Amino acid sequence: MKEFLEHGLNQNRRKFLSKMSLGLGGLALGSLMVPGLFEGSTEDELFSNVLPHFAPKAKRVIYLFQNGAPSQLDLFDYKPMLQKMHGQDLPASIRMGQRLTGMTANQAKFPLAGTKYNFAQYGNHGAWISEILPHLAEISNDLCFVRSIYTEAINHDPALTFFQTGAQVGNRPSMGSWISYGLGSENKNLPAFCVLLSKGKGNGQGVYSKLWSNGFLDSIHQGVQFSSGEEPVKYLTDPEFINREDKRAMLDEISALNDEAYKKIGDPEIVTKIQQYELAYRMQMAVPEITSLQNEPESIIKMYGPECLIPGTYAANCLLARKLSENGVRFVQLYHQGWDTHGNLPKEIEGQCKDVDQSSAALIKDLKQRGLLDETLVIWGGEFGRTNYCQGTLTKENYGRDHHPRCFTIWMAGGGVKPGVFGETDEFGYNITKLPVHVHDFHATVMHLMGIDHEKFTFKHQGRRYKLTDVAGNVVRDIIS
Repeated sequence: MKEFLEHGLNQNRRKFLSKMSLGLGGLALGSLMVPGLFEGSTEDELFSNVLPHFAPKAKRVIYLFQNGAPSQLDLFDYKPMLQKMHGQDLPASIRMGQRLTGMTANQAKFPLAGTKYNFAQYGNHGAWISEILPHLAEISNDLCFVRSIYTEAINHDPALTFFQTGAQVGNRPSMGSWISYGLGSENKNLPAFCVLLSKGKGNGQGVYSKLWSNGFLDSIHQGVQFSSGEEPVKYLTDPEFINREDKRAMLDEISALNDEAYKKIGDPEIVTKIQQYELAYRMQMAVPEITSLQNEPESIIKMYGPECLIPGTYAANCLLARKLSENGVRFVQLYHQGWDTHGNLPKEIEGQCKDVDQSSAALIKDLKQRGLLDETLVIWGGEFGRTNYCQGTLTKENYGRDHHPRCFTIWMAGGGVKPGVFGETDEFGYNITKLPVHVHDFHATVMHLMGIDHEKFTFKHQGRRYKLTDVAGNVVRDIIS
């Protein structure tokens, strides 16, 4: 009773019950198995977060995010009309007064820019693919092209944040954090959510830690960033004078102190800190093995290309993504910068494609030959598309394109999606004419493939129940096998 009075200001029903009858262990087990068990939730609310809701088609996700917005018109969405009308002004009836960025809003004319590159149709579904993506063309039968993605955001930061978190503002959990919260990791020695960064030679847009933030979820669900240096995960390595046994003893003492603090204060972040310390201890053994290429055969190195031997490159990160996913990481997020082609598009996009084409295709082939593609969802795409008209000076050999949120292309593979071409845009590549897929629809579909009903999967924060798809989103069943 004395302890209760001393810490009365910090007491609530959950902590009171834990002390009086249930005990810390029982409380922790119950709240982990049925989130909200001690929060006065209804029966439907109690079991809405017991996952998966149904049999999943995918067990894990590898998201190859192309930061800066690749031009769909130069890569996947072939439009002969643009070739025919190259240099002519975009008809006002097509643009329909759409909101523009400050970079082209004051242009007197909007000259249409046909692509510089040759296109051909590939695979059973006749997917149009540019000549600068020859390796992806070879595996087109495994790819699901969605040419009708759209968003409201017209600038990079809100658009990028929207794709990662379901909101254009920060401080929301990222998609990887939601998956970590719902499904956890398949490997107790590795995080459920890992982040890899690479940068191409093109004009880059920044990426920030808010994109892999846990938001209002427990911090154990934040993405763990891997770096390209000698230490793949920062601050994981112990000083030379600390051996494994001493580290274990120190963590046991810290855990005991934190346990006492939790009993008195009841802050759930204390439990999270204990979990993080323990995970870091286990990662000290697992990460060096995962990041080593010593056991990779020469055929794999050749498949991904020689750059996979250079840490921090896109190719190296694609190979690392396969290794992490193969070892039970639920969500691997790879960001590749350099796609912001406002000017000098041909030079920049060719360099970007050289960076990503071979290794992206290699990742699909590698997963497939290991029997992992069917249970791994691979996603490739940016935050919005590019305009059919030129920004700046237009010539036959050089042009730039502005931001275009109204329609663009992503591709997916494995994890329960149908190979083929889905969605259509008009002959100018400006508006969607078939199967519009909003960012919320995209999120709902990814969650569905992971066995999660996005409408039921919520987290109560500041009196409101949040979800990745906010108050919108429909599963795009056309693309599900």
